[in-house]
Amino acid sequence: MAAIHAELDGSFRPRQIYEQVSEKIRDEIVAGRFLPDSRLPSERDLAALFGVGRPAVREAIGALQNEGLVVTKRNSGTFVCGDVIDRLSHRKADTGAADFSPSSTLDVRMVLEPAVARRAAARAQRDRMAEQYLSQMENIYDIDDPAQRALWNSSDRLFHRQLAVMTGDALMVKIADEVASSMDQPLWKRLKDEGIYDAGRIRLYVAEHRLIYEAVVQGDADAAAFYVEQHIKRVERDIAPK
Repeated sequence: MAAIHAELDGSFRPRQIYEQVSEKIRDEIVAGRFLPDSRLPSERDLAALFGVGRPAVREAIGALQNEGLVVTKRNSGTFVCGDVIDRLSHRKADTGAADFSPSSTLDVRMVLEPAVARRAAARAQRDRMAEQYLSQMENIYDIDDPAQRALWNSSDRLFHRQLAVMTGDALMVKIADEVASSMDQPLWKRLKDEGIYDAGRIRLYVAEHRLIYEAVVQGDADAAAFYVEQHIKRVERDIAPK
């Protein structure tokens, strides 16, 4: 009866795959199979162990990083934190909504954003805010600086939302707001920061955003949709490799 009541009052929700994987890793730590200060198995090995894809493992590790339970060192792997048992013993039960899976966000973006670009291109109008976000991204010169990284993430996220504003469709903007909100969650930021961390990569992303925008304002709907699709595929390769 309590379970039925929980479902009716809205507190029940199915857990995403990455949440299930992160819980399994916590269980392995508590059971002593993944020891403090030890290196976790590779993403590929964890995926095989739990019977899931690598994106779910990467997301699970990102969530555990955000909890302070593991730490990832570039080119070295992911390690269990030395004080993990103490952290787990003080961990509060998760009663809130978890971050959306970045892989799921990318899937939704692949459906939505090419259509948004086409609709915006049908109007073929320049947009002051979109140009401001582009300019901010183009002026990022030190992605290791926390303030500039935050500006990069914000400008990137809001540029994609502004494309929806450029359609002139209020419902499209409302849907884009939900997507933009998922791109402001800690798990998305964690995976994005780890996958897109060098100046050369940033320059490439800026160029792709510029191509999208110019195709839109020139009224080339096919090119705008194509550039968006290619950009999202690149983001997926960088932050959620198969």
